[in-house]
Amino acid sequence: MRVVVNLEVCNGHGRCYVLGPDVFASDDFGHCEILSKEITDPEHVRQAQLGAENCPERAISIEG
Repeated sequence: MRVVVNLEVCNGHGRCYVLGPDVFASDDFGHCEILSKEITDPEHVRQAQLGAENCPERAISIEG
């Protein structure tokens, strides 16, 4: 699975990195940063899905 963030849409609410601390982090401005774009660990997959589902701007997408 691959996780992608559209930084033009992200407003830095932080839900992704609160719900998925092993997948997401914040940059210096509070915007989403992907820690690992390719994810295989089941717990990381769950965190990526939670982060994507809870993003108010729908800036996170999951492929594969």
